[in-house]
Amino acid sequence: MIRSMTGYGSAERTTDTYQIKVEFKSLNGKFLELNLRAPRNLGAKEAELRKYLTAKLVRGSVLCILTLDRTDNAQDGPKLNTSLANHYYQEISGFANSVGLPTDNILKTVVTMPDVFKNDESTIADSDWEDVMNVVNEAISKLDEFRLREGQDLREMLKSHNDTILEQLPAVETLDSERKDQVKERLENGLAQYQKDNKADENRFEQELLYYLEKMDITEEKNRLRAHCELFSKTLDGEVNGKKLGFICQEMGREINTLGSKASYAPMQAVVVTMKEELEKIKEQSLNVL
Repeated sequence: MIRSMTGYGSAERTTDTYQIKVEFKSLNGKFLELNLRAPRNLGAKEAELRKYLTAKLVRGSVLCILTLDRTDNAQDGPKLNTSLANHYYQEISGFANSVGLPTDNILKTVVTMPDVFKNDESTIADSDWEDVMNVVNEAISKLDEFRLREGQDLREMLKSHNDTILEQLPAVETLDSERKDQVKERLENGLAQYQKDNKADENRFEQELLYYLEKMDITEEKNRLRAHCELFSKTLDGEVNGKKLGFICQEMGREINTLGSKASYAPMQAVVVTMKEELEKIKEQSLNVL
């Protein structure tokens, strides 16, 4: 199944200790760029969590927001850091007195200062960590569901553009026959005009003609392009990743460019331009595939 790198997933759960919330926002990216926002008491678990998310998320620019809010049932809560609060109080009071400001409401200011309240829980308990990981996995599942839905839309667009390229090949074959007839006529007229006043070396002429015809032949390019398009379509029907699609696009582009350079025939080059337009759309959309 094809998955988009764009997606969203969230989950939350309330336990006896915490209200746990996990949110994922994913955009396309060449590699995995994980921006993890987690509370301090998960510091000891952060490396483990990052490793786990890296394996699960694969690619994309992903923002993960994990919040833990203690519930009313939690036995321990934040405690006042009295020494720090006293320091803030003395400093603010001294400043207020020096400039003649009232000191009636300094306490309200002090309790809002950084780190005045501290949580003695520096690490999360194992039982709570298990709850956190359950919520993380639930959010990842919802993110994956979102990516799958987006992926189906991507698949339809990619298949449509690829089919359009394949549909142009019969036109190329028809125009190729017309082009050969024109080239043959032009060569015969040129040779007839030349032989009025000069005698051509038949052997040399045949050699040059064979070289010219071989140089303008596009049979291999048409066959390879058809094979690449069929491989692209087959790949869309299986477990696909964006990098593989990108590699196939490169091969398709190489054959289309060679067709254009060998054509030397305006109607055929117009068809090649249509192919290039469709290929650019494929390349653009393939960047969103996981």
